[in-house]
Amino acid sequence: MIQKYLAFFLLVLVTACGNRQTTIVPAENATDAGREFVRAALDGDYVKAEAYLYKDSMNLTLFEQQQSNYRKLSPEQRRSYQESSIRPVAITPTNDSLTLFSYYHSANPKDTTNLRIMKVDGKWLVDLKSVLKLQ
Repeated sequence: MIQKYLAFFLLVLVTACGNRQTTIVPAENATDAGREFVRAALDGDYVKAEAYLYKDSMNLTLFEQQQSNYRKLSPEQRRSYQESSIRPVAITPTNDSLTLFSYYHSANPKDTTNLRIMKVDGKWLVDLKSVLKLQ
């Protein structure tokens, strides 16, 4: 009898997890791409964050490292990140296809991060390599 309830519970759990979808809206501009990427990363929604990522080998490696670091956070740290707000410091268009997005989030106001956001094939995407080069 308990096995039937356990099997039913596991089925419901798997179904519920499988039906959870992330809504991904293409960024209309560099600011949207930066904000959506950062918000998704702070929330631990790496499916959504990846939609705004410029995918080359180095960015994918950095992105995997970012995910690994997030998984190592304590539940309290994750909650702090999820509840934090994004504070832009500077949004500087370099040209019509490149913008520098400098921000901090309220969970860590002492750490300003700089991102390069590029327009590639009509899509605004975050280049994580810029974190290494700009800081």
